[in-house]
Formats: sequence, C-alpha cells, structure tokens
Amino acid sequence: MKPRGSMAEFALVTGAPALLALVELVHPQPHDLLRLDVRTWLAVHYAQIPLFPLAALGVVRLVRHRAGIAAGVCRAAMFVFGASWTAWDAVAGVATGILASAAQGSGDTQAWRGPVDAIWQHPIMGGGTASVLAVTGAIALSVVTVSAAVALKRAGHSWMPVLLLAIAGFGITIFKTHAWPGGPSTFAGLSIAGAWLLLEPVQPAPSDVAAAPRDAAAGDALAMPRGRR
Repeated sequence: MKPRGSMAEFALVTGAPALLALVELVHPQPHDLLRLDVRTWLAVHYAQIPLFPLAALGVVRLVRHRAGIAAGVCRAAMFVFGASWTAWDAVAGVATGILASAAQGSGDTQAWRGPVDAIWQHPIMGGGTASVLAVTGAIALSVVTVSAAVALKRAGHSWMPVLLLAIAGFGITIFKTHAWPGGPSTFAGLSIAGAWLLLEPVQPAPSDVAAAPRDAAAGDALAMPRGRR
C-alpha cells in the first residue's frame, strides 16, 4: 500500500512539533525571573502559544480516519492539552516576561519581585510550581500520544513508530520541564514518529481483511440482475 498524507498534512504532523522542539532548545532556564534574557523568554513564549495546540493537532491528524474509544480519547485529550497549555503559557510565560522586562527597565528590579512571584507561584496558572494547568496539560499530552498509538496500532501500523509516539508524550512529565531536555525530547519524538507513521505503508487490520470478502460478495449480489438472484 502507498504511504498516506499530503504535503500540508506532513507539514502539520512533523513540522509543528519539530519547530516547537527547536524553540524549546533556546527556552531560558528560569533560575531568577528578574535576571532573565527577557527578549528570548518572550519570543519563546509567544511562539509557544500557537505551537502547543498545533503540535497536538498534528497527533490528532494521524487518527483522523479512526473510530473507536482510543481515537475519541485522543481528540478529547488534545483539546485539554491545547486549551490548558495555551492559557498557562500566556500567563506564566508571557505575563511574567512582560513584568520582568518592566522590572529590568525600572532601575529597581526588587520592587517588582512581589508582582512577578504572585503570578509565577500561582497554584493554577503559575510556572514555578506544579500548577493545575501545567500538570493537566502534561498529563493530557501523555493521554493524547498513548491513545493515538493504540488507535494506530489497531489500524495496522508497526510497533516501532507507535511505541515512539506513545513514549514521546511522557518527556515533559519525566523531566518536569518543557525547556531542555523535556520539551525538545518530547516534540522531536512526536515529529519523528509522525513522519514515520505517515510514510509507513499500512497493513490492513485482520478484521478489515476478513470483512473485505463479505463486502465484495454483498456488492456482487446487489449488482446481479434481479431475475438471476
């Protein structure tokens, strides 16, 4: 069978996570927010706002023709990841970067530490703690990749790209950061697995093979002239 996927689909499935992996390579490590390279910090977090949901959408694109529970769970989890991490990135990333930039330009950075920490340490939106949105998004991404892997394996894909896809979704959770090394390993893994799956010739599932003769026989019966049935 021929590999599936158009150029636009290939760009989404492989390009979005690959670009995100490159962005995460330059993600500053936030040891002290008031001493950040705020230009790089803000550029990274502005880029992540569209790239987080696009990377998840690329995984969901792989199961676009799949039905069943696993594919449905994948789509639902993608929405959770995209929504939670876009909101989280806008607050914990962009908002703290804007405040840190203003602090550095004020000449009295310590006067800004309270407002910066109020966002950074927030239990729902913060970036310096295991905040609700951060944890929710990380778990959702793992659910996205595992459920997609299950659906794709049932569709006839081989084990290696399916396992790579499933494992890639745990990089951020294992390393507890979407900066290096968690983010680059996660999204590079998604890009490689996506390319592999799109280029791989798919073997039909056993149930599809068994159904094919029945479908052909039914079609022949319907096509046969009424007098000869």
